[in-house]
Amino acid sequence: MPGRLQAVADDFLVARNPDPDSSLPYLIRVPLGAEGIVLKARETWPGATKVYCHRAEGWPADAEVLERHEVRTCTRRGPAIDLVLTRARRNRSQLVLTRARGREVVFWQTPSTSKQARPGVALPTARAAGQVLEIVVDTAEKYPWTFGHQQAVTTRRRLAAGDYAVLRDGEVLAAVERKTLADLVTSLRSGKLTYAMAELSALPRSAVVVEDRYSRLFSLEHWPGAAAAEALAEAQARFPAVPVVFCETRPLAQEWTYRWLGACQAELAAAADTAGVEQTFAPAGPVPVPAPTPAQVRRWARAEGIDVSDRGRVPAELTARYLASRTASTED
Repeated sequence: MPGRLQAVADDFLVARNPDPDSSLPYLIRVPLGAEGIVLKARETWPGATKVYCHRAEGWPADAEVLERHEVRTCTRRGPAIDLVLTRARRNRSQLVLTRARGREVVFWQTPSTSKQARPGVALPTARAAGQVLEIVVDTAEKYPWTFGHQQAVTTRRRLAAGDYAVLRDGEVLAAVERKTLADLVTSLRSGKLTYAMAELSALPRSAVVVEDRYSRLFSLEHWPGAAAAEALAEAQARFPAVPVVFCETRPLAQEWTYRWLGACQAELAAAADTAGVEQTFAPAGPVPVPAPTPAQVRRWARAEGIDVSDRGRVPAELTARYLASRTASTED
């Protein structure tokens, strides 16, 4: 899928920044791409506000690791990097690459910090995604939406899939198949909806919008509601990338389509503009081996016949011998 990159299964690391002159006292290693990326950060995790970050030259070989967490997912969506850790609390965050005053800035945020930063924000009522949309309407569409009260222009041309679409360089980015309730039911019973959704699923983004309420499926005159709902559920399960959205009325369906097409165009444009951005970071290199625990060193020492105390600090020399033995066994 364009703009999405799954990272390798490494840990998320937080270390102390060894540069005493830096105003960002921490380093974070994010497992994105083949070797991970490194950023300097003001905090070890976003708290009440967003955390400002900056690119680092690399991960120091002798970095003092302060925190190490297993990563559930690390995925890039255009200029945003979604990071989910396996811990129960404070586990979801997002790194956003943007520009301010002509230079790149990186902000690290969580769902709570994003909400606190924009309290009481209302959904936009003007342009979709801040742009005037150019919407292509399929020539086979009868009585099409005109998007008269939205900031959009329409053109007519034949679409291979869907009734309304937005393009980029002549290629369809996102398309919407419009259905009345009667049309939806007819296409479900005949099986045409399955073929339509198969064609839609080949596009980067696609959806089916219905100009009615879902509850109306259970009051059909010539088809049991359970059978209609079952057929629709099977179609959605077969094509999970093509959502079916019920919008109550024709005007609401038109409004949803306008907003959704605008969001898809903005999302995929951002993904195209930031393709390969992880490759522009200095490589983080291999994940450093975690320091052994005293219990591990004591077990190894006793197995080797070395006398070691049950309590207190383990001598540094003994820890070094343990690490050397582990390295030697790995090489063998």
